[in-house]
Amino acid sequence: MRVLIATDGSPEATAAVRIAGRLLRKEENEFMILCVAPEFSGRKADEASSRVRSTYEQRMIRETESILNRAQQILAEQGTNASTAARFGSPAKTILELSADFDVTVVGATGKRDISKVGIGPVATRVLEHGSGMILVARDLTGENTWRVLLAVDGSRSSMQSLRAMINYFNASSLDVTCIHVVETPWVHFADAEELFDVPDDAIDPELQFKQQMEREANSILEHAEEELADYVLGRNRVIRNGNPGTAILGEAEIGDYDLIVLGSTGMSGLKHQMLGSVSAKVAAQAPCSVAVVKS
Repeated sequence: MRVLIATDGSPEATAAVRIAGRLLRKEENEFMILCVAPEFSGRKADEASSRVRSTYEQRMIRETESILNRAQQILAEQGTNASTAARFGSPAKTILELSADFDVTVVGATGKRDISKVGIGPVATRVLEHGSGMILVARDLTGENTWRVLLAVDGSRSSMQSLRAMINYFNASSLDVTCIHVVETPWVHFADAEELFDVPDDAIDPELQFKQQMEREANSILEHAEEELADYVLGRNRVIRNGNPGTAILGEAEIGDYDLIVLGSTGMSGLKHQMLGSVSAKVAAQAPCSVAVVKS
């Protein structure tokens, strides 16, 4: 498995390097660290402009080399070897171009040039939206040797891909996994439905019937997920929540003191969950911990 870690030397990116080394440390995993320096923006082609460009590029090369050496040292201290790559250009575009050859792409939530440190910056947003494989938006871990993971499952193909990616890519034996299933609130209220349709007075309460069916389906999905995890992870738990999936996952993450959330990029709701502003994008932007989004 190949891991691409993007860094610009910022505290957030440096934390992402450290987190990737801890969470993704497996003997067979191969790491590359990438640093992208912005291209010189001068437009004139005269001799003075050429000298300024040359001075700028030499300075950027030195800075980039220093950043990569530091990141390489962080991984080496954790027992992980990594190659390095330096590029000039657009950070997001360059990361996306290279990430096509990797299974996992790791970015910090924000970068050196982001004014706001709340949510995720434009580079992480573009990588999350357009990247392939698994995208890890890394934030500080609270655990030392074991990590609490919140795994979102809804019975979809995408959620099963995220479960298998977690087993294959992460150091699964160090993960204490809580599987969460969110029962989405129906858009039709049953009291209104009874007025719209001819429902006999002695009929079974449709709202109760619906809730029981949803609970059975939720437990079936969670049981299947736990069976898949049984031989790999340190511990398994389950949680069922009701409401909006993004809000419910974030709420559980807030109270559960998790190190990582793992979820698919799409769910049972299909196309609407592929758009930026969907469940995965909302969770990645607002979560208090690292988030791994597995792209379909």
